[in-house]
Amino acid sequence: MSTHPLLTRLGLVAAVLSSALLAGGCRQDMHDQPKKKPQAASAFFKDGKAARNLVPGTIPHGPSDSYHSNDNRWLQEDEHFYAGKIGGKPADTFPMEVTSDLIARGQQRFAIHCMPCHGPLGDGNGMVVARGMKRPTSYHIERLQNSPPGYFYDVITNGFGAMYDLADRVKPEDRWAIVAYVRALQISQNTKLDDLNKDEQEKVRAPKTAQVAPAGHDKPAHGQSEKH
Repeated sequence: MSTHPLLTRLGLVAAVLSSALLAGGCRQDMHDQPKKKPQAASAFFKDGKAARNLVPGTIPHGPSDSYHSNDNRWLQEDEHFYAGKIGGKPADTFPMEVTSDLIARGQQRFAIHCMPCHGPLGDGNGMVVARGMKRPTSYHIERLQNSPPGYFYDVITNGFGAMYDLADRVKPEDRWAIVAYVRALQISQNTKLDDLNKDEQEKVRAPKTAQVAPAGHDKPAHGQSEKH
């Protein structure tokens, strides 16, 4: 059965119109945007770079607890707080009041980030040392007892020797908290009896109360002799 020539022509016209409509809906304006990708070349600027340099003096701003606080490209108006220094030298003071809450926070952060190497007392007998790694210097040597708080903050921020920096893991407030706890450790292990007040000395001298064994623990276990 043959198709009428007129119908054939109408079909071709419809197909052409449909193609035109579809083509019109697939414009490339959004795909081929007039833009330059990072590090692309450009003939518009004399240096041939599409990306433009920041205006001299531009400083990015971030939150006060930015982990990038050791990056000089970020705003650091407070040298004492962010660098642990005053006039370019390690600070002898803390940039905030040292409270029991600050020390408690430092103890928590110390247990996470420092104790594996430095040990619970800061004497360098951490778990990694027991596993064969090099023993870090004890906090209780004379040099570190006399080091200012800003020194410890700088080491946490920038690392020292085999120790990598913790700036991307510990925010500035917590670095100072750790330093406060390190100071507490140093005091706890190096305080002399004469440095304590009268009440504290009496507590130290007081004999320790003998621990009473729980009921039922004063008899030998089955099969054991009472004689030693």
